Amino acid sequence: MFLVGLSGGIASGKSTVVAVLRELGCAVIDADVIAREVVQPRLKAYRQIVQHFGTEILLENGEINREALGNIIFSQPEKRQLLNSITHPEIQKEMLKRILKYFVLGYRYVILDIPLLFENDRLTKFMKYTVLVYCDPPTQLSRLMKRNGLSRAEAEARVASQLPLDEKRKLATHVVDNSGDRESTRRQVLRLHARLEDSLHFLWARLAAGAVAAGLGGLAYLLLRHFIS
Repeated sequence: MFLVGLSGGIASGKSTVVAVLRELGCAVIDADVIAREVVQPRLKAYRQIVQHFGTEILLENGEINREALGNIIFSQPEKRQLLNSITHPEIQKEMLKRILKYFVLGYRYVILDIPLLFENDRLTKFMKYTVLVYCDPPTQLSRLMKRNGLSRAEAEARVASQLPLDEKRKLATHVVDNSGDRESTRRQVLRLHARLEDSLHFLWARLAAGAVAAGLGGLAYLLLRHFIS
């Protein structure tokens, strides 16, 4: 099994690509979903966030107000770093658990849907392939304005806060261009899926796992014979 990192930019259409991959039966681990799960009340990350950011960032039901917390970290980089130091270890542990589950189930590859994949080279080094969901800047801006009801200036500010898609494109091993219609995007995802399914890296990973298992089994047999005799 090997890992495939998937990312995009705001309003580039990553969710469209993920939906097609799920239809195809691919194993997709969504880092954003896990990030919401690990900060649920009574969990370790939740307690640390409340300790450092105060109860002002809580909703009436006790859950974290993501909008209020987002407003704090958007304008204070040191607070963002603090939040990341709290949540990232918990997110990574949960992702590892799910990766192991899919490995045991025999999946050829696992897709890790990570919004800031290309901004963090510590993550990309674990990926055999990286996929960027791209769209041209004018389309990205137009979609964002329409989706979020933003003015052009507001949308441009949101886009400018991220690494430009053209820069991410240089870092990706595969690109899905979502500038056109859904059918065009779907065809690209189908081709990508076929290439990943045909990859020999899955075979080598399974052979290596089999060799390790056989080696451990042989060692256990020899030790058992030694103690019996």
